[in-house]
Amino acid sequence: MKRLTLALVVVLLVSFAASAQQVRIGGHGGSDTIIVEEMIELFVKPALEGTGITVQYEPISDDFQRYIVNALSAGTAPDLFYMDIFWAGSLISSGVVEPLDEYIAKSDVLKAEDFIDTLVDAFTYEGKIYGIPKDFNTLALFYNKDLFDLAGVEYPSNDDTWDTLYEKLEKVAAIDPSIYGLALQPEYARFGALAHAAGFVPIGPDGKTNLSDPAFIEAFKWYTGMAETGVGVMPADISQGWGGGALASEQVAAALEGAWMIGVFKSDAPNMQYGATLLPKNPRTGQRGNLTFTVAWGMNAASANKEAAFKVLEILTSEEVQQWVLERGLAIPSRKALADNPYFLQDSAEAQANRIVFLGASDGNVLPYRFGQYGGEWMDPINQALSAVMSKQATVEEALAEAQAQLDALMGR
Repeated sequence: MKRLTLALVVVLLVSFAASAQQVRIGGHGGSDTIIVEEMIELFVKPALEGTGITVQYEPISDDFQRYIVNALSAGTAPDLFYMDIFWAGSLISSGVVEPLDEYIAKSDVLKAEDFIDTLVDAFTYEGKIYGIPKDFNTLALFYNKDLFDLAGVEYPSNDDTWDTLYEKLEKVAAIDPSIYGLALQPEYARFGALAHAAGFVPIGPDGKTNLSDPAFIEAFKWYTGMAETGVGVMPADISQGWGGGALASEQVAAALEGAWMIGVFKSDAPNMQYGATLLPKNPRTGQRGNLTFTVAWGMNAASANKEAAFKVLEILTSEEVQQWVLERGLAIPSRKALADNPYFLQDSAEAQANRIVFLGASDGNVLPYRFGQYGGEWMDPINQALSAVMSKQATVEEALAEAQAQLDALMGR
């Protein structure tokens, strides 16, 4: 009898060992480590109790993109991992990321339609979903209320067009030669939102980029024209490294930035009275434009624990987790249901700014911050053109001709 009982115990132990599965999660190190580990303790572990599934977070302090590419190639990658929209496409096209459609179809708690459409689309390739967006940012117009009050000018609003916003910024810039209206970062990461509002598409159906598109030229001239008139200024020209720094220094009245500005205000300009509004509409199209900067959870196509990994993914992207992240001011949630969250109804500048960034993902011509197989190389010629024109080293025509030639060479035209 004892021998039978002992045999049964051994069988049970072996059975449990076989059913127990550890899901490895890969993400950024630094401050993210504490946040994710707390999230796992509060939400993931309790939800997995009794399932035999355990989790292990593996933070990477170095270049995460390089790490995950190498780990997937070597067969040592975690089961779940961060995928930034900027480089996710190259991973997905190489076949190392698991498509999630079959798992979503069987899930009772995770449905693609519960997430903001533009974010899901950003991780959809050839009709299949490869990532569930965990959070995101878009651009908003952040502004210094004090400078507008000093100039006696109405604050920027969601009703502004490029024309009405220009008029407001022009009046603020007129109060003092050392004050400018808008921080003109010479980067597609800011200017691109305006190009999208005009109707420009970075890479057309033919796989090429056309900088002679009237929509692109319209936006390019409006943006660079503010440097020529003094209504705007490149941050470098006022000894600042980026638009957010220029705004925090109170040398410009407004900047196109994401919710990351809130932390900058807290640390660098704690006494500034600030506001945020949606980006202005193009007066011709009547549309806004924007860029989505988003990160998703992806699944390793070679994982031996795919079903268990998806259960963990369900928890990581649940409404409860996103609510917790939102209330801590950590990120903007990707679930549609949180649009009417009580947090967004608070009167604080922080809550209202987060709400504007949330709304930016669904208003107008919103495109993901990605450029196919070309990555950051695609933006370089445009960034150089913006800088050349605003520093008066080239005319618009000269700068765009050079940028087009560089893009043609890059894209093999």
